[in-house]
Formats: sequence, C-alpha cells, structure tokens
Amino acid sequence: MSHGDFEGYGGRHVPEPLEEPLEQLANAYDEIGKSDEFQAEFRDHLAEYAGRPTSLYHAKNLSEPYDAEIYLKREDLLHGGAHKINNCLGQALLAKKAGRERLIAETGAGQHGTATAMVGALFGLKTEIYMGKKDVERQKMNVFRMRLMGAEVNEVTRGGEGLADAVDAALEDLVENVEDTHYLVGSVVGPDPFPRMVRDFQSVIGEEAREQFIDRTGGLPDAAVACVGGGSNAMGLFHAFRDDEEVALYGAEGGGEGADSSRHAAPLAAGNDDVIHGMKTRVIDEDVEVHSVSAGLDYPGVGPEHAMFREIGRCEYTGVTDDEALAAFRKLSETEGIIPALESSHGVARGLQLADEGEHDTILVNLSGRGDKDMETAAELFSFE
Repeated sequence: MSHGDFEGYGGRHVPEPLEEPLEQLANAYDEIGKSDEFQAEFRDHLAEYAGRPTSLYHAKNLSEPYDAEIYLKREDLLHGGAHKINNCLGQALLAKKAGRERLIAETGAGQHGTATAMVGALFGLKTEIYMGKKDVERQKMNVFRMRLMGAEVNEVTRGGEGLADAVDAALEDLVENVEDTHYLVGSVVGPDPFPRMVRDFQSVIGEEAREQFIDRTGGLPDAAVACVGGGSNAMGLFHAFRDDEEVALYGAEGGGEGADSSRHAAPLAAGNDDVIHGMKTRVIDEDVEVHSVSAGLDYPGVGPEHAMFREIGRCEYTGVTDDEALAAFRKLSETEGIIPALESSHGVARGLQLADEGEHDTILVNLSGRGDKDMETAAELFSFE
C-alpha cells in the first residue's frame, strides 16, 4: 500500500506546496517511527504517561437481558479520557525527533485538541488548536482544558463552523508554516502518511484487546464494534482482527436524525466516493447537512481504509441515530456506572442492537472515551422527572 493506497482509496491529493513536507513526514515515519528505539520510547510513554494497558471489562449488567456477553475495551480510562492520547504521543514524539518546534491540530469534540495540548506541554512544543465555533460552544470544558495546558485555541467561524472547517484552517496554517510545524492529524484521515501512521499508533487498542480476550475467554470475540467518525478508534481496534475472518467487524456512524433524514454524519452508510482533505474516500453528499449529537462524529468524510473495508465487505457500517446513541448513553450509565462519551455511545448502541439480534455470543465494543465532556449536552437532553 505505497503512498497510502487502500484499493484505490487514500493517496495524496494535495496542492504542490504540501507535497514535499508530506514526503518528508512519510520518510521520517518510515525511518524513525518504525525503528526499535522509537517504538520502545513510544511504548514507555503509553505505559507511564497515558496509563496503558487499559482493561477489558465484562459488562455483565448490560449483557443480562440478552443471549450475548458484551465486553468493553476501556479506552475511557486513559489519561485525558479518550483513545486520542495514543496517536498524539506517537506523532508528537516523531515531530520532536524530526526537529519540529510547533504542533497544530484540528478538533471537534475537543478530545483530540486536549490530547494535543497534553503532549505539547509534555514535549515542550508550542501548540495551536483549530476548532469550529459551534464545537467551542458545546465543548467549553475541553476548550478550558486546552488553554490551561498552554495551547492557543483558534475559533473557526467559516462555513458550517464545524470539524471540516477546522481541518481546512489547520491545513492553511501548515502551508504557511511548513518549516517548523507538524500538523498532528487526529484521525485516520487526510493524505498519506496520516491514515496509516495514525492507524499504527492506535493499533495498540486492538493488540491489547485481542490478547486480553484470548486470556479471558480462551478465544476471539464473535464481533468487534466501534464508533466511526474519522475512524481512528475503530481502525485501532479492527486492525488486530482484520485477518481473523471469524470476527465480524461493525462500525457505527453518526446517523443523526435517521436513515431518511437530510441531517446525518454517515458517509460510509450513505455517501459517495470523492476527494476531501487530501484523500479519496467516502464523502457525504452536498445536499446533506452534516450532523450528529456527538461533535466528534460531525465530519463529512471518513478514513480511506474504512472506505476500503466497506468496499471489500470486511466491515459492516451502519448509521446510529442520535436517539439510539442517547439511549445507550443512559443505559450504560444506569447499568454499569460507566458514563460513555456520546461518540462511544454510538458503538455501545450498535453492540446492543447486535446482542438483541442474537447472532453473536460474544461482542467486543471499543469504549473510546468517557462522557465528562458531554455532561452539559446530556443535561439539556435528559429529564429525571
């Protein structure tokens, strides 16, 4: 898969000024990032700073109504509250070793921005975050956390004032500051080498989960489930099981207001092939308003490797509605005392659907983040009367 070619998806569709810096980054990743020395240092940071390994939790109360056992990979227990720290540690370490002095990043839900601010402080790198105005308003606590750790947060007011607009602003910054800046992309999206690099840094999720599941049950799960926005937590889980044909893979996208709605964030389930942000992938139609109750799924495209998985039939992608995600958010909180992020709630909802269908005995769900950041949104939507 040279130059990030995933069966025709991916690639490097960028303006000429970005071609050389991306090639330099690809070379740095292949030469430095894959070295034994780098990998050992990266793993040390994952253990000592991020808090790996995370646990595999048998959600017995959640499983009780079904003829299936549901297990959660607890990425919500990581420092910062989400899987994002895995990739941020890897990219920031690579940037430091490549001589970069500044990090920039886009963020939607704020978890990636927070994790970027963390590693910027850790490695002594100046950090700027681009975030759409509507996401700044609904993720105020994460904005405060980023600023507390020394990052500058730039509010993006163009277009739909969302994640896609933040990506555009960050790319423009990179073009102007290629000499000293590393764009710390938050998902398995964008031009090569980002999709494969982010996947590799996140693959620790699936590697751990696979080993833990075998140790716990003596075999592999029947199904592995994760929410999909850009798709890094999902690809981080799926990568370890990609050659295990007995493990069915399921991706839960932001279905918004429903399958027939013109407001959703499900390019795999209801989009078309196109080029966006330097990659060929699946993209939401122009006449659809990109919407999800979770800011982290509010993106019009998806990682090209997911587009490939859909094309070859390796993974089934389904839109989970806002109402279904909110119901799962509440159910996991009430049955297990675990409050998931709204993004992760989409994965939990899909896991519960599969449990109800009864075709799988064991279901592994990646709980990609915790719900602290979503308390204000949830409080506005729920009533306990």
